[in-house]
Order: sequence, then C-alpha cells, then structure tokens
Amino acid sequence: MLEKEPEMTAKNAIEIVQLFEQHGIDICIDGGWGVDALLGRQTRTHADLDIAVRHQDLARIRSLLEARGYRDLHRKDTRDCNFVLADERGHQIDIHSYTFDSAGNNIYGIEYPSDSLTGIGSVNGYPVKCISPEWMVKFHTGYRPDENDYRDVRAICQHFGIKIPVEYEEFENKK
Repeated sequence: MLEKEPEMTAKNAIEIVQLFEQHGIDICIDGGWGVDALLGRQTRTHADLDIAVRHQDLARIRSLLEARGYRDLHRKDTRDCNFVLADERGHQIDIHSYTFDSAGNNIYGIEYPSDSLTGIGSVNGYPVKCISPEWMVKFHTGYRPDENDYRDVRAICQHFGIKIPVEYEEFENKK
C-alpha cells in the first residue's frame, strides 16, 4: 500500500505563523504557500512551508521548533541562511534568512530585496505577510520552469495583472 506523502496543510501553516507571532518573530511566507496566500486560496498541496526571516531570529526560531520536535533535515543546499527543519510526521519548514543594514540593503543571507517582503495575503482566511506579487513572479524567473512554476506564475499574473515573463511563453503557447 502506498503511503500518503507528508503535507503541510493550511492548518499546519497557520499554527507555525501563529507560533512566531506569539513570540514576536516577524516572518514572510515564500514558496508555494506564499503564492496561495497572495491568491487568498489554496491551489495545490504543499510539502513544506517556506519562510523568510531575519537572520538574528534564527536561534529563537530553532528553539521554538525544536521544542515541537523539529530537527535539521540535511540537504545539498543546506547553509546557515538556508535550511530545512522537519518533524517526525514529515512536516517541513524551509527557512531562508537575511540581514538588512540600516538603509534597507541586504548584506547577508538570501538576497531578498526589502520591498519583496511587503506582500499581504491569507492562508485559509488567516492574514499573513508574504512575498509581494511582483517579486514572487521575479523569483520564478532565471531558470527553466516546470509545470508547477507555470501554474503558480500564471495564477499570480492573472490575479494581479502582471505580464507573464518570457520564460513562460512556451507554456502559454501550448494552451
């Protein structure tokens, strides 16, 4: 019998967001849940929750998640500013950290521009901060996209009136 793949449900995602809110930790949802937050509805299942956080908050984030059974899940791209914590049920939180200087310039970690962290959305009706629509589309360029990327980008572009990037024209032409 095939076992169901672990899923980061809307309920799981909201619980993580609320945990950090309760402890004064500012997060911004990225990745698939970030797309769905911008759209205000879940469009597909998600294996993880991607979050952008200030590097200075990592020790507190690790402590809070480790107390709930999360441990490091080593991957080839693991770095101190880009890592995954997973629990025994398979829930994964993909953590991307950054540091800005006093002028708002990214000086360390994942290269988020400060204006990319200004999106507002919702997960199952719960308000969340997420990557802005324009940056979510930009972050989906510069590599060879797959069907999931196309569906995400197309949905954001349609919803927010953004032009589909050139990388996605081949998908548009197949429709």
